[in-house]
Amino acid sequence: MAMLWKFMRVAKYSKTTALSSKVKVRGIPTHSRHSSSKSVPSDFGASAPCSNTVELLGKSYPQDDYTNVTEKILSKVGKNLHNRKHHPLWLIKEQVKEHFYKHYLGRRGTPLFSVYDGLSPVVTVQQNFDSLLIPQNHASRRKEDNYYLNRDHMLRAHTSAHQWDLIHSGLDAFLAVGDVYRRDTIDSTHYPVFHQMEGVRLFSCHELFSSIKDGEGLQLFEQGHRTAHKQECHTMEAVRLVEFNLKQVLTKLMTHIFGDGLQVRWVDCYFPFTHPSFEMEINFQGEWMEVLGCGVMEQQLVNSAGAQDKIGWAFGLGLERLAMILYDIPDIRLFWSEDERFLKQFIGPHIWQKVKFQPLSRYPPLINDISFWLPSETYSQNDFYDLVRTIGGDLIEKVVLLDEFAHPKTKKVSHCYRIIYRHPERTLTQDEVHRIHQAIEESAVRELGVEGRF
Repeated sequence: MAMLWKFMRVAKYSKTTALSSKVKVRGIPTHSRHSSSKSVPSDFGASAPCSNTVELLGKSYPQDDYTNVTEKILSKVGKNLHNRKHHPLWLIKEQVKEHFYKHYLGRRGTPLFSVYDGLSPVVTVQQNFDSLLIPQNHASRRKEDNYYLNRDHMLRAHTSAHQWDLIHSGLDAFLAVGDVYRRDTIDSTHYPVFHQMEGVRLFSCHELFSSIKDGEGLQLFEQGHRTAHKQECHTMEAVRLVEFNLKQVLTKLMTHIFGDGLQVRWVDCYFPFTHPSFEMEINFQGEWMEVLGCGVMEQQLVNSAGAQDKIGWAFGLGLERLAMILYDIPDIRLFWSEDERFLKQFIGPHIWQKVKFQPLSRYPPLINDISFWLPSETYSQNDFYDLVRTIGGDLIEKVVLLDEFAHPKTKKVSHCYRIIYRHPERTLTQDEVHRIHQAIEESAVRELGVEGRF
């Protein structure tokens, strides 16, 4: 499953998958609010083509050469699964929220962390990338991996897009939860829309060192050099304490969710806006699984948001990832199911009730292959995956690149993909799959400029 902050694939984009029409989405945008649970409404639909704008959540966005969001993706905006009571993603969110509310209190006995789960998924490119110090040429900005409304606006690729704004508003401890959008491969653990939770905690010098014996003389900052273990402006003492607090907080959280005796390990990694950075892995039922990314926040980011006298940590976790592990849910598409056989399994008297997902009847898959010569201009696999999702929707269980062939004389390149069709709630017929597959073939030729070998 795509982890938070990880956008390292380098590829290019074919503009033919962009919206060619005006897509209108009816709804009311939400704004930042303390402990907010009111979300972007989902009563929306797409209008017929009539202009070169995208209307989303009450605002109009002119299309340009960066526009690549599809109507299929826009139909997911406003669903807000993380705010639907008794939904498994809501259960995970509420468990984490209750844990932080209960165990981390301010001086007046009120919750230290505020929660924001109704922030609009439409953000600026500046919020999603620039505010996080992500370089202009970084692979994470590529159109292949993101959904752009235009050059200036996009559907957020991570909840980190709200870090700067929330810190700038004066907050120093918060959780931000929401749906995020990424163009990606198609299989049982990847979906172009998923849900993340961002956690941030900042410390003043007094807050960090007050409990340390003889800590009065310790400082947060110094003029030093960047190493693998710290930033140039941080003292080693401050970094060690922030890192210790971060790992302690997250270990307690995972133990609270998955139970006592949980084994945890930390892996060094790289994220553009934390240093040092780590990935957390847990041993669940004998298997090591990556569950989140975290690290000490880049001080330049903290300073630019107006908290120059503080140091902090940040983490990001995927709600689907935790729910799939905790409830033994085998396919990420199930989170979007309206089947009562799925949803009723998670209705209980309290959020901590033990649930083990009971699989719905396993309907047989139908498999079709598609082969085509790639166009001479730039081709992106994610463009093809997006096209398949747009036409086949959640009937597509998996798409696999079976073969890549380069003709020895013409040097033309051919791809062969296997598309696995399976409905999570009923048996598909050969006729309906044939119609979908034929539509994919025709659209691939028309939209991507490929030469069919059908």
